[in-house]
Amino acid sequence: MILQSKFLRLSGMPPTPRHLILLAAVAASFPARAGLSDSPGSDPRSPVSPAVPARAELRPLTFEKDVRPILKEHCFRCHGEGEKLKGGVDLRLRRFMEKLSKDGDRIMVPGKPDDSEMVSQIRDGDMPPKSKKLPDNEIAIIAQWIAQGAKTARPEPEQVPKYYITEEEREFWAFQPIRRLDPPRVKSPASVRNPIDAFLLEKLEEKGLGFNPEAGRETLLRRVTLDLTGLPPTPEESALFLADDAPDAYERLVDRLLASPHYGEQWGRHWLDVAGYSDSDGYTDLDPIRPWAYKYRDYVIRSINSDKPFDEFIREQLAGDEMVPQPYRNLTPGDIEKLTATGFLRMPPDGTAGAAGSEVKIAQNAVVAETIKVVSSSLLGMTVGCAQCHDHRLDPIPQTDYYRLRAIFEPAFDLEQWRVPNARLVSLQSEADRVKSLAIEAEAKVVDAERSKKNLEFIAEALERELAKKPEEIREPLRAAYQAAVKDRTPEQIALLKQHPTVNQLSSGSLYLYDKKMADELATIAARAADIRKRKPVEEFVPAFTEYPSLPKEPATFVFNRGDPDQPKEQVAPGDLTILASFHPTGIPEKAPGIPTSGRRLAFARSITDGQHPLTTRVLVNRVWHHHFGRGIVASLGDFGHIGDRPSHPELLDWLASEFVARGWSLKQINRLIVTSAAYRQSSAHTPDKDRIDPDNRLLGRANVRRLEAETIRDAMLVVSGEFNPKMFGAPVPVKFDEEGLVVVGVDTTDSAGRPSGKIVPLNGEEFRRSLYVQMRRSRPLGMLETFDLPRMDPNCEYRNASTVAPQSLAMMNGDYTVTQSGCFAERVAREAGPDISAEVKRAWLLAYGGEPSDADLKDAIDFLGRQTAYFQANPVVVPAPAKAQQAPPAVRPAMQALSTLCHALLTSNGFLYAD
Repeated sequence: MILQSKFLRLSGMPPTPRHLILLAAVAASFPARAGLSDSPGSDPRSPVSPAVPARAELRPLTFEKDVRPILKEHCFRCHGEGEKLKGGVDLRLRRFMEKLSKDGDRIMVPGKPDDSEMVSQIRDGDMPPKSKKLPDNEIAIIAQWIAQGAKTARPEPEQVPKYYITEEEREFWAFQPIRRLDPPRVKSPASVRNPIDAFLLEKLEEKGLGFNPEAGRETLLRRVTLDLTGLPPTPEESALFLADDAPDAYERLVDRLLASPHYGEQWGRHWLDVAGYSDSDGYTDLDPIRPWAYKYRDYVIRSINSDKPFDEFIREQLAGDEMVPQPYRNLTPGDIEKLTATGFLRMPPDGTAGAAGSEVKIAQNAVVAETIKVVSSSLLGMTVGCAQCHDHRLDPIPQTDYYRLRAIFEPAFDLEQWRVPNARLVSLQSEADRVKSLAIEAEAKVVDAERSKKNLEFIAEALERELAKKPEEIREPLRAAYQAAVKDRTPEQIALLKQHPTVNQLSSGSLYLYDKKMADELATIAARAADIRKRKPVEEFVPAFTEYPSLPKEPATFVFNRGDPDQPKEQVAPGDLTILASFHPTGIPEKAPGIPTSGRRLAFARSITDGQHPLTTRVLVNRVWHHHFGRGIVASLGDFGHIGDRPSHPELLDWLASEFVARGWSLKQINRLIVTSAAYRQSSAHTPDKDRIDPDNRLLGRANVRRLEAETIRDAMLVVSGEFNPKMFGAPVPVKFDEEGLVVVGVDTTDSAGRPSGKIVPLNGEEFRRSLYVQMRRSRPLGMLETFDLPRMDPNCEYRNASTVAPQSLAMMNGDYTVTQSGCFAERVAREAGPDISAEVKRAWLLAYGGEPSDADLKDAIDFLGRQTAYFQANPVVVPAPAKAQQAPPAVRPAMQALSTLCHALLTSNGFLYAD
């Protein structure tokens, strides 16, 4: 687990099976954790790097700081915090170790590690059991601690609870109150544009480094436009900015981008990742579609665009329903918005609709667990889910904390009155529209009755015609057999009907075979009823997270033994993490007065957004930082615990967190603050000193070159090619499998057996909408996006990988989407630039990169077009004709085909796929 986590942090991607084999080999060949620390002694549980074992003797070791974390990770489950003490050995306190075990062994003898049974057991690999041998450096720490006299940092408490949190655990950085320090003074104040720069520059100057010069204007324009809107700058935007010589031109550019509707789409996408947004239920292979999930997506975009204070944004998503009067009728726009916001808690996979028997409780428990994971990773930055089955082995999160958090949401889940996804939909229809719909339905039913009466008459008439064709002696028995209810027919009647299929098969559906005029008349009447029903107001729904009104008693929450819902133990009350109690209130009332719901989620939402919570604001601003610099101040975005990364600039993180609150929880203002800093505006150029002293650029002495996210690559191609459809909001654009099994944009016309019909349903330009609006179905990720690391929501995405693999190059070189967009790109260039080759190259460059080509690039591109044109003149390209075409299409003009290949090269280049 440690190896995998460190690999993930260093590489930015999870280890593959091959990587895991290599990591296992490394672990077996070197002392545990060797080479995994960023610097000697950086492992918080280890006083030294294993590469320098002698350093452990340079300072006294204490139980609380050095030894207890090792024992907690490996031993406490059996020897202290479990239900039973194995062998009578309790390792939670130093004094407990001096007792004899049940076998009479001396567990720990101060000053004598070789006489201590615990050292012998772990050295021999007998403990921990099941081949989980402690790393050599950790064994050495325990032995050295005993050799030094087994000292403690302070007198141990006389009484300890079953789960004991030490002072060292309470002092961990993430659990400390947020401190707002003044920006430090630096040696180069001229390099400071705002306080962010001072915090960063201080650490750079300690290493004898400074910021890079500011990036060029074209580079900055493309970087900040992609960051804030997720789309490349248009030629018009480029011309406006590059022609603006005013000192505040860049700041005004930022303000224009923040005001763009595309800003909410880009930053809404970031939030939808951590929310686990999906247009399908997942959990099973059937993966049912969620037809109304897009309402939540649109709520997020609108909220981000309006710069809704983020504390309000969070409170609405956690408890919007508790702010709306019940029952949910005649809802105001504000009420609808709040109910829609709770879709945040409806995003995790949910397989309860299709579960049966013993699977029901398992599926229900999975929904609750995944929801808690989404909440804890997105808002608390803690791996609370690790405490579902037992106390967290690394962080001070007891199992009871997991269920205290679960109790906050229990009244809305309510396992005793569980509601499947469709049962949680809230209708948005007003009472007036409801009355109107009932009246229209009554009108349609009159026509339905007319059709039913006619249908019976026509069936009877057709029956008599058929009976007239039969021998007279069987007419009456055959009539009686046909008119009898199917369940009441005798074996003789069934046999008789089988002998006369023209009578047996007579029905409303087959009437056209007996009398087409009659069938047409019935169809006309049915169409009248359908036309009447079309006048009904459209009824829309939102997938909301709600509680039953006025519950007689809030559902009880119990700790599950080993996480098994069939093994409930003690009951727990709702609450936040216990570790925070010294710095922040953690209790949540079981029932809020004056409202029909429990009020638990509302109380929790208010608590974590009070501006004093030590985790929430840090987690939020750290994510914002990550999206601008490619790495968070804490690199492990969803894990601020012991196994996560330590902040590279803790004072800056706290300053940003406090500034976020001071600026009214405005995301736009924090974005503006970051992108107008000198740190953000640096060039990405490498220098020998920085590469030697800070090779990973953790100190941010230069800008990081970052690959565009999957959706941005697709969307940027649409913008550059001129095909982009800017339509916002609404139902998602559907996806389907093509003949090769790749998921593409399109209407699925396969039948219930999965057989393709061959029918193509036109999308009328919807296929060119932004990727954000393409259906996010868990079982059908859009093929091109998946190739470029589109995350799967299981249940959410804490951070995105940015891999570089061969299928990406193949998709860009040979993929139908890229080839098609290259052709559209070429047509746009030819249309806008005219026949001059030089003008075509410059226009293509401006569209793709936001700037002018250098003289050398211009010459090379013109030469390339000349060679390609000559090639296609000698080797004409003919587009295959459609199957029903009257004549073959003409060959593509060589000059246009050459321009298309140039445009293809630009779209597949690093300059297009990366932001400098």
